[in-house]
Amino acid sequence: MHTQTKIANRLTTLFETKKKNLLNIYFTAGFPALEDTVTILKALEKSGVDMIEIGMPFSDPLADGPTIQQSSEVALENGMSIKKLFEQLAGIREHISVPIMLMGYLNPVMQYGVAAFCRKAAEVGVDGLILPDLPFDEFNEFYSSYFEENNLSNVFLVTPETSDKRLKQIDESASGFIYAVSTNSTTGGAKDLKQAEGYFQKLKDANLKNPLMIGFNINNKENFDFACHYASGAIIGSAFVKAIKDSNNLENDVQNFVAGLR
Repeated sequence: MHTQTKIANRLTTLFETKKKNLLNIYFTAGFPALEDTVTILKALEKSGVDMIEIGMPFSDPLADGPTIQQSSEVALENGMSIKKLFEQLAGIREHISVPIMLMGYLNPVMQYGVAAFCRKAAEVGVDGLILPDLPFDEFNEFYSSYFEENNLSNVFLVTPETSDKRLKQIDESASGFIYAVSTNSTTGGAKDLKQAEGYFQKLKDANLKNPLMIGFNINNKENFDFACHYASGAIIGSAFVKAIKDSNNLENDVQNFVAGLR
């Protein structure tokens, strides 16, 4: 059993300094337009979010609902790739101080080369990765050293189906936070968050070493506040992607969206 020990980055520092009401916003790199990535990052920082999750578009995004799937398709048509994303993020730390994570699927990362990907991510100032289809045991056996060498947090997802035993194992191996998926559906569904109250309470009572962030189906202030009652904060993706989809003024629309959650 592998235990994470050595990770110290902007993400771990954030959780040491702020324990509650953390807002993590997800958007898809290269959407709505190819070169919007940095504009959106800067607008999110300016609007006061606590951390940012950048989606790496992939042609077969299993965990994503229609909104994020569609943004992924558009981004790929726009010419987005991992190589392009790293080019866009070069120098980003001159402008952005909040933690940045990359979220995506294992296939493009494997094609890039996991070791090379981790090195490059750290080089441009990324703090963590969320790869929902990276098997837990595989991470521990083959990849954890690359993450540790580059001070990258690996964020695992747990669901209502995750056993107590597995939850404990994940808590031992995680760094940064644990991503609690609110339902067994894909992102952006319309499930009532309160149906998951028992599950959230169970996680809250589990005395995990890692902070919890709740994601999936969080789309307004009420949901955000509800999730924050059980966790350190919440992750909003589909609702944000929708809000910027047809934007004529990204900076304004980003500011307004975030203001509506606070």
